[in-house]
Amino acid sequence: MWQTNEFADEHDGRPAAVLADGSEPKPLIYDIGSGSNFHSSTDWWDYDGTLGAPRATGVRAQCSCGWFGEKVYPIDWEKVDHSLPTPFNSDTEGPLGDWQVHVAVIEAQAVPVPQHVQELLDRIDVELEKLADEAPLAALRAAGALQRTATRIGADATHHLGQDEVSVERIAVGLGISPTAARSRLNRYER
Repeated sequence: MWQTNEFADEHDGRPAAVLADGSEPKPLIYDIGSGSNFHSSTDWWDYDGTLGAPRATGVRAQCSCGWFGEKVYPIDWEKVDHSLPTPFNSDTEGPLGDWQVHVAVIEAQAVPVPQHVQELLDRIDVELEKLADEAPLAALRAAGALQRTATRIGADATHHLGQDEVSVERIAVGLGISPTAARSRLNRYER
């Protein structure tokens, strides 16, 4: 539901249901007919006490990295606007703000990209976006060149990190991702 471009799937956030005892409910499983396929859900709005689901009393921020916000925001089911499409039927600004603080902490711990390099990357993005509209084949060719450059630079950086014996945990913090994702990234670039 909430995403950041920088960290892709590593730090996707969402409001998570919280039960009266403070626990997170188990995923709901829906049998939608015959067969072996079942639909499951952990969306907060499904925990409304109907169809055998437990009734959530609050929501808190949750991140795909495993982090949970500490503050629980109560749900007033009387004020949930069922005429709006979910998830827009209730205010989740509190959990969103908590998740944004979490992401800001991750960004602060990550190694910064030098400003002049970030400005070049931003300019390349703008120019290639424009080129994709005006000359799609040229944009594809440029995208290929950019991918080759990124692969070469990634391999060089991976090699230097290996020579310096930098731990995967330190690399993960520096990139703002999990150790598993960092290992995967390093494996992708190893020659």
